[in-house]
Amino acid sequence: MRNFSKFLLFSLIASLVLVLAACSGGDSEEDTNNNSEGETESNQSEGEGEGEETASKSEQVLNVNIKEEPPSLHPGLASDTTSSSVLDQVFEGLTRINPQGEAEEAMAEDIQVSDDQKTYTFTIREGATWSNGDPVTAQDFEFAWKWVLNPDNAETDYAYQLYPIKNAEAAKSGEASLDEVGITAKDDKTLVVELEQPTPYFEKLTAFHTYYPVNKNAVEGNDEWYTDAGEQYVTNGPFLLDSWTHKDKIVLKKNPDYWDAENVSLETVNMFMVENENTALNMFKNGELDWVGSPFDSVPLAAMDQLKQEDKLNISPLAGVYYYAFNVEKEPFNNAKIRRAFALAINRQAIVENITKGGQLPAMALVPPTIWEENEEGYFEDNNVEKAKQLLEEGLEEEGLSELPKVTISYNTSEAHAAIAQAIQDMWRQNLGVDVELANEEWQVYLDTMGNGNFQVGRMGWLADFNDAINFLEIFQSKGGNNYTNWESEEYASLLEESRTITDPEERKSVLKEAEQIFMDELPLAPIYFYTNVYTKKDYVKDVKPSAMGSINLKYGSIESAE
Repeated sequence: MRNFSKFLLFSLIASLVLVLAACSGGDSEEDTNNNSEGETESNQSEGEGEGEETASKSEQVLNVNIKEEPPSLHPGLASDTTSSSVLDQVFEGLTRINPQGEAEEAMAEDIQVSDDQKTYTFTIREGATWSNGDPVTAQDFEFAWKWVLNPDNAETDYAYQLYPIKNAEAAKSGEASLDEVGITAKDDKTLVVELEQPTPYFEKLTAFHTYYPVNKNAVEGNDEWYTDAGEQYVTNGPFLLDSWTHKDKIVLKKNPDYWDAENVSLETVNMFMVENENTALNMFKNGELDWVGSPFDSVPLAAMDQLKQEDKLNISPLAGVYYYAFNVEKEPFNNAKIRRAFALAINRQAIVENITKGGQLPAMALVPPTIWEENEEGYFEDNNVEKAKQLLEEGLEEEGLSELPKVTISYNTSEAHAAIAQAIQDMWRQNLGVDVELANEEWQVYLDTMGNGNFQVGRMGWLADFNDAINFLEIFQSKGGNNYTNWESEEYASLLEESRTITDPEERKSVLKEAEQIFMDELPLAPIYFYTNVYTKKDYVKDVKPSAMGSINLKYGSIESAE
């Protein structure tokens, strides 16, 4: 049984009490996370819950809050959920993940797979067009994917998503030419993709934004095409980027030329950028927003209890982990025992019970239990303070240190991130006797700080791009990209490479489990909790539901009309 102590942190309680006093709905941010209970939602079914709110409205207009300016609306450059929440509406890949969580044909109207499962032939849909009227071609996919793999384009953090393709990784590293990559447009409507080895999740990968096409004719010679709305921002999805008032609002309009336009009900999607969760919740109460929470923004923490009592809170499974990354290139976190000490000295149960309150599970593993059910138990005991003290003493001795230097926890601006950081600050002070400071930054500045390695401990999270354990493990296969810890291991990387050659599911899982064991022994990060989707919405919003991957397809949504 896990050792869950029941202490509450006085500073945290005081801050939350002040928040509750200031606003009946509360003020805070809830990042989405993981619920291993299966398919059912807790507290409220999908259509329930606005009580006195209007049950319908007359226009097909959806108002949501994405909280922040999207860092990039280039499919090949985007690496965050804010950007993908927009990209997923205005672009479309060869496949799309349907409401049942399965990959279905989208830009591809037919998919043929060779007997050895290594060659995919995609037939581009007749009638698929770009927003400028050009036909969507196989060449557009080849151009977009090879652009990501071009070593001259260094900011493509998600290039590794293309590495199942033959010679893709070698091309990105400069060891092979782009002409050697297994991506070939045989003609305008036929795209042939050769893989390094069978990849059972490849069709799901082709629904991810790194695999979206880009209109070659429209963007060549125009490096700024993706920085604003207008004629140069050419897309192929169910919605068009109608306007983009930076740091304020994005407006999407239904694409009348989309191949499946007759099945798209929403005419307009307004995406506001309101950073303060209390303000967003008040807009929701006033009818200015139709949705608050996952995957667009967050439900204020202090509003969680009230929303639960009123049966207005939706909680559903989400494959993701919230964690604190240790910079292994900065003292004292270059030492594995010290990293383990800090990880073990966190009371995760107290955090999910008293702060996040959204059905999250304490995380003592990297891969979420929605993928590996046994990881609900994890690799170590939560809040094991005695073991943490022992490891800290051993680690300090190995490093020749008599005491720990001051430690700084960095996080991006958010009520929830601040509350969690304050809680862990007090835990580490009390349990390890370490002097802990807090530092927060706006999201885009924070990403630069983390990417440049200018931190000791930094808050991060990972939501699955596709439903497979390797999506969590491969982040840390090498330095750079989304691996902010700068940790790497030859043995770990070798196991991941071995797993990619195995077709037997149980044998493959065994190898991946071995890799996760290495990772958990080294602990370049401290997992905190597994995510869940947490949101509240108006009754009249129908057929809109975040997926277990944390994405959302507004293509399927509608507004229940009063007529």
